[in-house]
Amino acid sequence: MNAARLIVGLSGPLLTPEEASIFREIQPAGYILFSRNLISAEQIRELTDSLNSLSLDRPFISIDQEGGRVWRTRDFSCAPPDAATFTSKATPRQIARFGALTGQLLEILGINLNFAPVLDLDHHPDQNNGLRGRCWGTDSQTVINNAGVFNRWMRKQFILSCGKHFPTNGLALSDPHHDLPVAKVSREELLKEDLLPYTALMPELDAIMACHLRFPELDPEMPASLSRKILTGLLRDQLGYNGLILTDDLDMGAIVNHHGRGNDIKLALEAGADIALICHDMSNLPEVLKDLQVKNDHDSLIRIEKQRNKLKRPPVFTASRWQELNDQMKELTCEVIGEERFELARPAQSPVEEY
Repeated sequence: MNAARLIVGLSGPLLTPEEASIFREIQPAGYILFSRNLISAEQIRELTDSLNSLSLDRPFISIDQEGGRVWRTRDFSCAPPDAATFTSKATPRQIARFGALTGQLLEILGINLNFAPVLDLDHHPDQNNGLRGRCWGTDSQTVINNAGVFNRWMRKQFILSCGKHFPTNGLALSDPHHDLPVAKVSREELLKEDLLPYTALMPELDAIMACHLRFPELDPEMPASLSRKILTGLLRDQLGYNGLILTDDLDMGAIVNHHGRGNDIKLALEAGADIALICHDMSNLPEVLKDLQVKNDHDSLIRIEKQRNKLKRPPVFTASRWQELNDQMKELTCEVIGEERFELARPAQSPVEEY
């Protein structure tokens, strides 16, 4: 098996010779960038150009750029508020500007896939479940309205979107970055509320990311990201989703503490994920792939190619355009939270930043 159904991470801000050799050999579907890979706008664009040059087909170059504490470029760019702040303080027009500016900033960096918007309902805002501030609302209609506007305007800038975390991370009482939460909820209960943002926005989502939660009433054995009953039975067959299905990072504690490397990829792809994410531990990946026996689902490869065909060549990078976009984001941020709070708005470092 090659890596045509994997998105992988990088170790640092520059491609090492070893990484370049591996990626040229295995040809992953794409790459994901974290704060560890990002120093400046110019450096990011050089890195994304390098990744494009390694690939026979234009790769997905992805990031989590949600706002607030999950804004990977915040050390050298304007960091806008999080989704919860936009929901409580912004108008639909301001949310639309946020989506458009996010897309334009990513486009000039050579990034073409944003793992956003979050479609989880914030059932437990005081719980340490990795979602603090990241949700667009506590009820389905608010999430549909606000996440939908953000998503629509970001996609107008030729950036692919990914709704997350299916069927929901919002019921988690712990953080799947560290362990495997369990949500005792029925399919019928999910359909009444938590799944409504997906069903409403499905035609406008290029991808959907599966969560690392276990839903024993849907599948008594596997978490959602490895569950054929959830990914194929519920999302693909019952809800009729035709876009890409991705896993959340398989290096998270919820998966790595329960399933071995290689087996986790096999389980995810055979469950119905089109692409699995390996974000942090790339050690021995070529060897793992050689030993991995997974049927290369023809339908998955068609879906990957269909979304790849949407990818546009990024515009010429100029420092002046980057600065102009950041000035516009600062102006928007000041409109939403007030200029007096802007200098205090840079979020503190958080472990979620590297996931």
